[in-house]
Amino acid sequence: MENSVNTANWAFAAATLSLLATPALAESGSDADRGDNHIIIVTGRSASDQAEQQARATPGGTDVVGYEDYADKSLVSLRDALAYSPGVYLQPRYGQEVRLSVRGSGLSRGYHMRGLTLLQDGVPINLADDNGDFQELEPIFFDHLEVYRGANALRFGSGTLGGAINGVTPNGRDARGLYFRADAGSFDTLRGLASYGGATGRMDYWGAVSADTSDGDRQHARRQSLRFHGNLGIRLSDTIETRFYASHNHIEQDLPGALTMAQALSHPKTGNFMGDQARNIDSVRFQNRTRVALGAAQLNFGVFYNRKSLDHPIYQVIDQESRDHGVFARLEWADGPLSLTVGGEARFGTVDSRRFVNVNGRKGKVTFAADQRARTANLYAELRYRPIERLSLIVGGIYADGYRRQHETYNVTAGGARNVTARADFSEFSPRFGILFEPSGTVQVYANYSRSAELPGFGELAQISQFVPLSAQRAWTAEIGARGTAGIAQWDVSFYRADLKGEMLQYTVGSDIPASTFNAGRTRHQGIEAALALDLAPWLRLRQVYQYSDFRFRRDREFGGNRLPVIPRHMMRAELRFGSDELHIAPNFEWVPQGAWADYANTVRTPGYALLGLTAGARVSDRVDLFFDARNLTGKKAVGDISAVIAAGPASAIYYPVERRAVFGGVRARF
Repeated sequence: MENSVNTANWAFAAATLSLLATPALAESGSDADRGDNHIIIVTGRSASDQAEQQARATPGGTDVVGYEDYADKSLVSLRDALAYSPGVYLQPRYGQEVRLSVRGSGLSRGYHMRGLTLLQDGVPINLADDNGDFQELEPIFFDHLEVYRGANALRFGSGTLGGAINGVTPNGRDARGLYFRADAGSFDTLRGLASYGGATGRMDYWGAVSADTSDGDRQHARRQSLRFHGNLGIRLSDTIETRFYASHNHIEQDLPGALTMAQALSHPKTGNFMGDQARNIDSVRFQNRTRVALGAAQLNFGVFYNRKSLDHPIYQVIDQESRDHGVFARLEWADGPLSLTVGGEARFGTVDSRRFVNVNGRKGKVTFAADQRARTANLYAELRYRPIERLSLIVGGIYADGYRRQHETYNVTAGGARNVTARADFSEFSPRFGILFEPSGTVQVYANYSRSAELPGFGELAQISQFVPLSAQRAWTAEIGARGTAGIAQWDVSFYRADLKGEMLQYTVGSDIPASTFNAGRTRHQGIEAALALDLAPWLRLRQVYQYSDFRFRRDREFGGNRLPVIPRHMMRAELRFGSDELHIAPNFEWVPQGAWADYANTVRTPGYALLGLTAGARVSDRVDLFFDARNLTGKKAVGDISAVIAAGPASAIYYPVERRAVFGGVRARF
C-alpha cells in the first residue's frame, strides 16, 4: 500500500510539472474560437445544447448538468456533480463510495449500485449482469451529465426503475488546448487534472489524466486513484464520423466500515481495521461509436470491451476478473409530424470469481471458486406523433432478456472440490405511453405511464453456494410534471407513483436458506422531484432541489404497511450565489428534517440534520480561476446513509456518518 501511495503522489506531481512546462505546446487559436466559458473544461457548448434539446423532447423527468454547475466543488464523487439534479438521491459513505438511488432504486443494496444504468459517452459501464461500480465514472472528466429518471431512459436502452445517467466527455473540437485543474485541502487531500484537445483536418483528439490521494475523513479511509480517458474522432466523409474511446482506472480505497448509531453520532471519525478491508479496482475500457447521416435518419452503432480486476478484502477476500463486451445500435428518423427511434444493445460477460480467507487483508486459503457468465440484451422502439405544433404523443417499449450462469469448481463449505452449475433466465417487455404539451415556447407539461423491469444479478442470485430463486423486479409508474422558465424563475417538477411487484428486498426466510434478499410482494414508491432556480438580480441567484419520498410495503405478510428504510421522506438542498464570474460566494445547506428508518421492521429511525457549506470563486485573469469549497461548517454529527437490516438494535453497525468539516481550494487554468 505504501508503494502505491507514493506512486500516485509521484504521478500527481509529474502531471503538474508537465503541465507547467508545456503551455507553449497548446494549439494556437483565438479567444473568439474558444468562446467565453474560461473556467470550464469545454469551451464549445454544441454537445450539451444538443443534449438539452433531447431532454426537452422527453415526456418525463430529465435534466442536463453542465460542468459549470459544479466547477467550484472539490470533485470526489458523482454526489458532488449531481447534488442539484432533481430526483437523484446521493449520499456519501466514504471517499468515492456513495448511495446512488433514483425513485428508490437499489434500496436493499448497502454497497456498489443496482437499479440504474450508468454510461460514459453513451456506452454502459454496468457489467453484463447489470451490476456496476459508479467509482469508474470520474466527474472531473465530463463536459456534462445527462440524467433520465425512470422509464424516461428508454433511449439509452434502460428499462429499470431508476433510469440512466450518462457522463459525456469533451472532444478535441470543443475543448482545444491545455486545461489544468488542481485542488487540495482537509485530510491531506490532493486532486489534479490535466487535459489536452485539438483538431486537424478531419481528425480531432482529446485526452485527460486525473490523480487523487486523501487520508479520508475517517480512520482507515485512505484512498488514491490514477485515471486516464481519451477519444479520437475521424470524419470519414461528410455523412460518416467514427470515434474511438479508451479509459483506464486504478482505484484503491480502504474501507472504514459502518458504525453503530452511538458511534456515528459521537465519534464519526472511528474506522474499522478488522481484516484491513478495502476495494481496489483496475479497469480498462475500449469502445467505438460510428454515426452515419442517412437523409432524414441518423444511425449510431458501435462496439465496446471492458476488463476489470477487483481485489476486495471484506469478510473474505473477493478476487474477481471480469471481461465484458457488447454491441449497440440506434436509428433515429424524423419526417414531418412523425419521428421514430429504434435500437438495441447486447452485453456479454464472464467473471472468474474466487474467495479466500481474509488474513489481515491478504489471501488465505481458497474457500470458493466459480466461473460466472451473463448476458443482458434489449431491443427498444419509440414512435412520436405531433398532431398539432405544440403537442406530441409518444408510444414505445423495451424488450429485455438475459441469463445468469454460475459453474462452481470449489466450495469449502460443501466439502471441497465440486462441480455444480446453476442458471437463471429472464425475459421482460415494458411498454411506455407519454404525452408532451408546450403551452408556450418556454413551458412544457408532460405525463407518462410506463412499465419497468429489473433483472437480478449475481449479487442477488449467488448469495449462497447455489442460486437463490429470484424473479425480475417489475413496476408500473405513472408520472406527471412540468418544466420551463418564466421571468426570473426556472423550474422542473415531477410527481410519480410506482407500484412494484417483486421488489428485491431483505426478508426473514429461515435457517434452511441462509440468504437475505428476496422478492417482496407489493410495494409502492411515490414522491416529488422538484428543482427551482430564481435569478433574483444580475448578481444574485438561488437554486434549490427538493425530494419527497414515500416508499412503503402494501399489505405485506411480514412487514404489513411499514415504510421502506434508507431514504428519508423529505430532503432539501439550496444554494444562494452572490456575485458574478469575476467574484462570487455561495452559501449552501442540506436539510433532512426527519431521518430515515434503519430497518424493515420500522423499529429504529435516524435523527434529522442540517449541514451548512460554502463555495466561492474568483477570476484572476481571463485564463485562470480560483475556487473554494467548505463543507459541514458547523461540524454537525449525523447519519448520512444506512445499510438496511430486517430489525435494527443498539449494536447494529449499519450507519455511515455524514462528511466531517472540511475545506478545499484550488485553481483552474486554460492555455
